Parts: sequence; structure tokens; C-alpha cells
Amino acid sequence: MNDQPSTTNPTPHSSWVRFEPGFPTLNGVNWVGLKTLYIKEVRRFLKVHMQTLWAPAVNALLLLTIFTVAQGRSGLHVMGVRFADFIAPGLIISAMLQNSFANSSFALLVGKMQGTIVDYLMPPLSVGELIAGIVGAAVTRAFLVGTAVFIALLVWPNVSVGIEHPVAVLWFGLMGSVMLGLLGLLTSIWADKFDQSAMVTNFVVLPLSLLSGTVYSVDQLSPVFRAISHANPFFYVISGFRYGFLGVSDSPILIGAAGLLVLNLVLWAACYALLRSGWKIKN
Repeated sequence: MNDQPSTTNPTPHSSWVRFEPGFPTLNGVNWVGLKTLYIKEVRRFLKVHMQTLWAPAVNALLLLTIFTVAQGRSGLHVMGVRFADFIAPGLIISAMLQNSFANSSFALLVGKMQGTIVDYLMPPLSVGELIAGIVGAAVTRAFLVGTAVFIALLVWPNVSVGIEHPVAVLWFGLMGSVMLGLLGLLTSIWADKFDQSAMVTNFVVLPLSLLSGTVYSVDQLSPVFRAISHANPFFYVISGFRYGFLGVSDSPILIGAAGLLVLNLVLWAACYALLRSGWKIKN
């Protein structure tokens, strides 16, 4: 029996340790983690699709019925098109904006309320990947809701929802959904209970959405309220989205498209800074 110590120098780490502890091993984008987070957020709202996808379509049809019945048989035209055709795109994009906000504002908030916020913080996801997964799912819900409302309006009598400029529809739909997804994520970071999130929905998102030309043209307003409407970013989303359907607009399309892109970059930077600092999440 050989009791002499081995002359072979042991390796600094055991053979099953592939990387030195404390050093990152993921380079670039963690596509697997990003995909997993995105699918998790999408499945969350698809489990209750009757509430999250089809209920907004029913609400849009009810609003369309109420406004057209209130308008009566006078054959009202707004900006040269029939009143029902004028408000239809506004109802679609309004539902998209509200559902994008609802999805992202629920993500981190429910984790803080239930004590499962660690499920978002512990996986090897960067701050940018976390934002992309949550906002990406919110945009997905927005476009699914928009499609559901579009289909409902397509089969509704006496309403035309033909698309004249598909690029404008996609761009303003995307910019609006991203804007509300980022705003919802900011709300999810700030809020500590569902009442605070509901307060933002009822006193910020819903009024700004409905009072920005959804069912009327801002050209009909007085100069003071017209100027206020032009300061509302929701107005440019709705006006540009309507332009994609009708080919008419009460706002400068290119300025609105560029302004929404800049605003989304600012909102993204705000989300990144807050998540990176851990404000009201890690602290």
C-alpha cells in the first residue's frame, strides 16, 4: 500500500466546475431566458382570453352602438367620412392602448404583492431583457386585442374598416402599444398595491385615451382645448392610426411618428434606470 502523497498538483477547481465562480458566463443576449419570460407573460393573459381579448371587442361594439344611436339618423360626417367609420379606428387603438397598459402594469406588481418578485430578479436576465420580455408581451396582447376588435367591427353592419395605409397602422399601433407598455411597467415599479395601479388607469390612461380624438375631431374644439389636445401624446397615436384606415388626419403624421419614437426612448430609459437601481423592488 502506497502511503506517499500524490505528486500530481490538484487543479484549482473540481472537474465539475466549468467556470470560475463570480464571473459571468452569458455573453450577448440571453435569448433562452428572454423567450421564457415572454412566453410566461403571454400565457398569463391567454389563460383568461375571454376577459383579456374578447371582452374589449364587446366593449368596442357597445361604444359604437351607443355613439351611433345617439348620433341618430342625421347622417353626420366628420372629416369627410361617415361618423361610424370615423370612430371605428379610434375604438380599435383605444382598446389596444388600455390593454397594453393593463398587461405590463400587472407584471411586477403582482410579484411584489405575492412575494414572488424574486422570479423576475433571480434569473440571468439583464435589465434590458427584462424590459423587452414584459413590454413585448404587452404589445402582443395589444395587437391581439386590436385584431379581435377589428374582426368584430368588420362583421358589424354599416361600418367600414378598410385599411388604406398599412404602414401607418402598424407604426402607430406599435408605437402606441410600446408607449403604454412602458408606462405600465413604470406604474408596476412604482405601485405597491392594486389600488395605485387602478388609480393610474382611471385618472391618467382612460381620460387621456378618450379625450384625445377617439370619437371626435380635435379641429372641432376651441383653440385652447385644441392646443391641450396637441400636447397629449395619445392624440398623435389615435390620429396617426386613424390615418392608416381613412387616409385623413387632424395631426402632422411625420411629426407624430417621430415624436412617439423619441418619447418611447425616453420612457425606456426611465424604466431602465429605475430597474437598474432597484427602486421599490430590491430596496
